[in-house]
Amino acid sequence: MPGLEPQMREDPNLLSPLTLAFVGDGVYELLVRQYLVGKGNCPVKKLHSRAVEYVRCETQARLLSEKLFPLLSPQEQAVCLRGRNAHVGHVPKNASVADYHGATALEALFGWLYLKGELERIRELFLLVVES
Repeated sequence: MPGLEPQMREDPNLLSPLTLAFVGDGVYELLVRQYLVGKGNCPVKKLHSRAVEYVRCETQARLLSEKLFPLLSPQEQAVCLRGRNAHVGHVPKNASVADYHGATALEALFGWLYLKGELERIRELFLLVVES
């Protein structure tokens, strides 16, 4: 779709992991919504409930550690580790610290890939997420 391609002037490798996670959060959420809507029309309340299951910290952290991390390139793994080790200001009360850091790692990866313009790689990784 025109207009959704990243417009970066700065190298994504130079951005902070939390900035990458900020972008990746939006990318991941949009992919989840697109996936759910593509499965068929249903009430928005159900769509929201299903989306929450995919974007929960616990789910994102588990999917990264159990499914994606071993399949990532060394550079992608390094981005995840930067995201996981980033100093976050707070952790939501409904999430563990470990899960929140794991989710931040996944979001940093998706943000980094998006800003690099690697949309096909994002789709490939997301398919692994939804197939599990």
